[in-house]
Amino acid sequence: MKIFSTLEPATRRNLLVLFATGLLFWSSLAALLPTLPLYIRDVGGTKYQVGVVIGAFAVGLLLFRPWLGRLADRRGRRIVLLLGLAAVAIAPLGYLMTQSIPLLIAIRAFHGLSIAAFTTAYSTLVVDLSPPSNRGEVIGYMSLVNPIGVAVGPAMGGFVQAWLGYTPLFLLSAGLGFAGLVSGLWIQAPMLIGPMMADTTKGAFWRLLFSPRLRTPTLAMLLVGLAFGVLSTFVPLFIQEAGVNLNAGLFYTAAAVAGFSVRLLTGRASDRYGRGRFITLGLLLYALTMLLLWSAHSVTAFLLAGLLEGAGTGIFLPLIVALVADRSEAHERGRVFSLCVGGFDLGIAIAGPALGFFAEYIGYRGIFGLASGLAFLSVLVFITQCNKTLPHSLEFALGDGSDQYALPQGD
Repeated sequence: MKIFSTLEPATRRNLLVLFATGLLFWSSLAALLPTLPLYIRDVGGTKYQVGVVIGAFAVGLLLFRPWLGRLADRRGRRIVLLLGLAAVAIAPLGYLMTQSIPLLIAIRAFHGLSIAAFTTAYSTLVVDLSPPSNRGEVIGYMSLVNPIGVAVGPAMGGFVQAWLGYTPLFLLSAGLGFAGLVSGLWIQAPMLIGPMMADTTKGAFWRLLFSPRLRTPTLAMLLVGLAFGVLSTFVPLFIQEAGVNLNAGLFYTAAAVAGFSVRLLTGRASDRYGRGRFITLGLLLYALTMLLLWSAHSVTAFLLAGLLEGAGTGIFLPLIVALVADRSEAHERGRVFSLCVGGFDLGIAIAGPALGFFAEYIGYRGIFGLASGLAFLSVLVFITQCNKTLPHSLEFALGDGSDQYALPQGD
């Protein structure tokens, strides 16, 4: 991590505080990953209702992400970051106060505000603070907050729920969120250059969707989001249905360990060798994860799937952020990141209720088979559409080709 020793002291301090804040945020959020579907079921929810409640998380993402992206460009990243931290601290207390499915849907949608705000602000702040020549490396290191938080959070949440029950679990999640909010108050965001000149209208935001430089990353994020929605909603229940003696939190811990390991290497490598080949590899690993889950019948198979999923996510998500950063100007990054990650949000929103409906008929194993097809489709889309022409796309996605959509990076 020599890159951090070359940064200005103020920049290094901001990145360290931001990293600590991110750890607390993801630990709070991830503590509920293996337990919230079980809570919904235990209060009387059907398979379909479990999918609807969990999927409502992405409704909040979709509703708030465009506005938050514009706010980040117009008013600064810090206020958006603090909004996300406040939401992640408050939402678990809402789960604690009700067992009504309609109210749980509303609370889950509010919970979605937290990740919409935090991920938009966090990614944008990291890019703002990173030297362009080492952008992939810094993003890779700073994205470690996700696998570490997702390693600690689910294991903590799963064991607290098993030993002490749901009330201490929700209080733990809320406490981690409030600690993150306090930490976030110490972050000093860099001044924006010319934000008032940026066109932050709603029309301008949605016009970005049709820009060739952003269309394919957004579509790839949508397809991966569909697969991830299945994963985050149904893995704990699938493990129980399959009769496998495994704490679902350990699946997410295995994913986090793999995600941590690959992020130490691929960010720096992408600065040197290009983003495309690594993004393709991440998508392939994600597709193999879903295929393995479709056929899983043992503890070993589930843990191996967790490792593959973590590696795929650890490669794909940070490098998509780096790719989009390469293709955007500083004054539009809030909107650009919120749009592209919005594809991921939409996938999660669709996956919960839509595939939850299919789960009633084809079972959890069947929907993981469907998810594997969607993930393989994302590979095909990326390698054929990621650049200006098919030959350039194949060269960029599979070899040493340059990104034809990259902008000069002088900021």
